[in-house]
Amino acid sequence: MKPNLKALNFHELQKFVQGMGWPRYRADQIWQWIYQKGIADFGGMTDLSQADRSTLEAQAYLSQLKNITVQDSVDGTRKFLFGLEDGNSIETVLIPDESETGQRLTLCVSTQVGCTLDCAFCLTGRMGLKRNLRVYEIVDQMLVAEIHLKPARRRITNIVMMGMGEPLANFYPVVEAIHRMSDPRGIGFSQRRITVSTAGMVPQIRMLGTLGLKVNLAVSLNATTDETRNKIMGTINQKYPLKELILACREYPLPPRRQLTFEYVLLKGINDSLLDAQRLVKLLKGIHCKVNLIPYNEHPGADYKRPQDTEVLRFQKVLIDAGLHAFIRKSKGRDILAACGQLETAGMAQHKPFS
Repeated sequence: MKPNLKALNFHELQKFVQGMGWPRYRADQIWQWIYQKGIADFGGMTDLSQADRSTLEAQAYLSQLKNITVQDSVDGTRKFLFGLEDGNSIETVLIPDESETGQRLTLCVSTQVGCTLDCAFCLTGRMGLKRNLRVYEIVDQMLVAEIHLKPARRRITNIVMMGMGEPLANFYPVVEAIHRMSDPRGIGFSQRRITVSTAGMVPQIRMLGTLGLKVNLAVSLNATTDETRNKIMGTINQKYPLKELILACREYPLPPRRQLTFEYVLLKGINDSLLDAQRLVKLLKGIHCKVNLIPYNEHPGADYKRPQDTEVLRFQKVLIDAGLHAFIRKSKGRDILAACGQLETAGMAQHKPFS
């Protein structure tokens, strides 16, 4: 079978080029065409001779996500359903947002087909885990989204690995994807604008902290007692209970002027009481962090309810009065099931494996 050049890291690409009898700088050219210019076929690599392009066509190929459907929300959010080579599919969400520094455009990237975890309030968890995404499948979500933005002359400003899946359960491909996204020879995207989310995989949090990456870490907390967290997040909290998770967060090596993010999905009558807010203050005391409060995004067949806005504000006030940076995250794309916890490909358009 022909090798997929997107499956190779830069050093492997150099070896491939050398094996073809070409000079090493050919690897730089091909790498830049793929990751800097988003070229999906060898014919577009115009600084290679026609003969070299024909040789590449005969000897290798470039994979490409299959764009099955695109849905646009009334709030400007765009959800992509992408097909993979094996017939599986994933969802990726492009989220516009106004900020103090101007217009942000955040890409919410998937890292697994389905999810390895079983959080009761999340649609993706109901799919189970089909498989981990490969490095190039993670990066390709960004490359294809950028192609869609070209006509409007817009660029992605932030990346969050908060789509389908638990990123730290696919640890090494996620880390390599970060390197490819931030490689100055290619995409050159700042690691400071990349956020990796986790439901609380403690060993992987500690591993991530040793790598010297400058990415942001977001921890989905969602409860203030093990009893509640076991109920709504099941497997992950039984394996790594709150005490262990909070300790790993306290010990996480933060770069200067950076902070951890704790995500807290508010479920009516489950984790949204004033007592929960007070316990959350105690749990996070001394951790340099901010808290994103996410009122639950309901979906068809949901077992939980969204709290009233007054209850959300009351919860936030307890945190702010205690000195925590607490923000109510406005969910985008709810009308197209593109908001937090709403990604699920089951029942959507299916496709055949690539030929």
